[in-house]
Amino acid sequence: MPRDIELARAAQLFPIAQIAAKLDIPPEALIPYGLHKAKIAAPFLRSLEGGVDGDLILVTAVSPTPAGEGKTTTTIGLGDALGRIGKRAAICIREPSLGPCFGQKGGATGGGHAQVIPMEEINLHFTGDFHAISAAHNLLAAMVDNHIYWGNKQDMDLGRVVWRRVMDMNDRSLRQIITGLGGNGLPAETGFDITVASEVMAVLCLAEDIADLQARLGRIIVGYRRDGTAVTCADIKADGAMTALLKDALAPNIVQTLEGNPALVHGGPFANIAHGCNSVIATRTALKLADYVVTEAGFGADLGAEKFFDIKCRKAGLTPKAVVIVATIRSLKMNGGMAKSALGRADIAALRRGCENLGRHVENVRLFGVSAIVAINHFVQDTEDEIAEVSAYAQSLGVEAVLCRHWADGGAGTETLARRVVELVDQGEARFAPLYGDDLPLIEKIETVARRIYRADRVVADKAVLDRLAHWQAEGFGHLPVCMAKTQYSFTTDPTRLGAPSGHEIRVRDVRLAAGAGFVVAICGDILTMPGLPRRPAAEGIGVDTDGEIIGLF
Repeated sequence: MPRDIELARAAQLFPIAQIAAKLDIPPEALIPYGLHKAKIAAPFLRSLEGGVDGDLILVTAVSPTPAGEGKTTTTIGLGDALGRIGKRAAICIREPSLGPCFGQKGGATGGGHAQVIPMEEINLHFTGDFHAISAAHNLLAAMVDNHIYWGNKQDMDLGRVVWRRVMDMNDRSLRQIITGLGGNGLPAETGFDITVASEVMAVLCLAEDIADLQARLGRIIVGYRRDGTAVTCADIKADGAMTALLKDALAPNIVQTLEGNPALVHGGPFANIAHGCNSVIATRTALKLADYVVTEAGFGADLGAEKFFDIKCRKAGLTPKAVVIVATIRSLKMNGGMAKSALGRADIAALRRGCENLGRHVENVRLFGVSAIVAINHFVQDTEDEIAEVSAYAQSLGVEAVLCRHWADGGAGTETLARRVVELVDQGEARFAPLYGDDLPLIEKIETVARRIYRADRVVADKAVLDRLAHWQAEGFGHLPVCMAKTQYSFTTDPTRLGAPSGHEIRVRDVRLAAGAGFVVAICGDILTMPGLPRRPAAEGIGVDTDGEIIGLF
């Protein structure tokens, strides 16, 4: 089969107004970015207030492995399949980050015959949202430094400035830097995070409208005074200018799938270092316009789905009706201890061991009161015996496993899953509730996630971390949810411990208060907020051919 970029380039692209019309979005409500992508204007978004919402379906996955799971591909395939069986559906996914595109992970527009297009444009600059977020974040950093340079009227403790800089690229050399050298301000140790880890990204994705966006930006903590009180973005008077930079980025983007169905692609926080969900505005917009909305949350269900439930749904008042857990035979065999180089051969014993990882995720989803179904994302090497093994294992858990061939066949290969999901939604058995209540102390929220989702025996943290949590609790931030920053590859903080380990220890080495976004970040293990490039980055194979077409993206 042709490569993803070749399939995307060969597809028929419809004018974006024609795609938007499928959701009754009029042409005058669109802000076009060329012929095939657009933003949805704020006045139209405001006109959608009230009315009946469609049903929300979350796509999550087993713990990720280098073998691949295909969560975004399944999200797109399911959306196309819902359209094929006569349902009014929309897809909501995150925007790709340039870091993974040029690094190891690749783009985030799906694959095979289940993609959103125009693929190259979405994976690269798209509508400029990430550039706007980077600019707004770094404007605040510049204004903090400038405030200190011109006298520091806020009496900031120069050793407790916590606002770093960001860029949308993997660059390990910028993790820790010294600024202000050569007499250009006071020398200070700081560093860069990747844009998708920025609190500004989280703020944009959780904001309800432009006023809420500015209010959240204003609450961002940039440092602390000598008396220990917090200095905010509003204290530095940067919130207005940042809002101006983000005004257009706040509007959701609409594009199309290979099969000409509408997809809202907006926002993109990582799930291992941030909350891993597309924007609230995009999801709410889709729910007002479609009967079924298929969205995804990053990485495995222990990270993306937990944060989708405990942060996004809690903050936005969303009620998911069904969850699709994506698994591949390949990833389950890797979770069962099989080497990547051996995945082409059948190994029922390794597959059976790896199914424990799937079982753990099914159990975890049920903790939130939402019905689940398993999607087996088909690879051509999968054998009938292996497929039967996973199906039987899922049946033993009381859930159905459906074989899906969207990569090869598009929506036609996922129609059975679409019908089963509709049945789950129509049964109305979901009784969604977050894992913990708002009133639970911050440290107990962390412990609840660690014990109930990760199956850890205990949580350990230095006294400084515990003191900071206690201080925030006393300062009135105890009602906030927690955002666990942890390796995506394991239920533990050790990325090499695959499968479904239990009885381990979760070490919280740092905590950060994201007062603007409205959560507390607990950094566990060796997780990095600025990734590095691999030995052979994908950028080495990306270029432009003689016709001016981009090549090498995947």
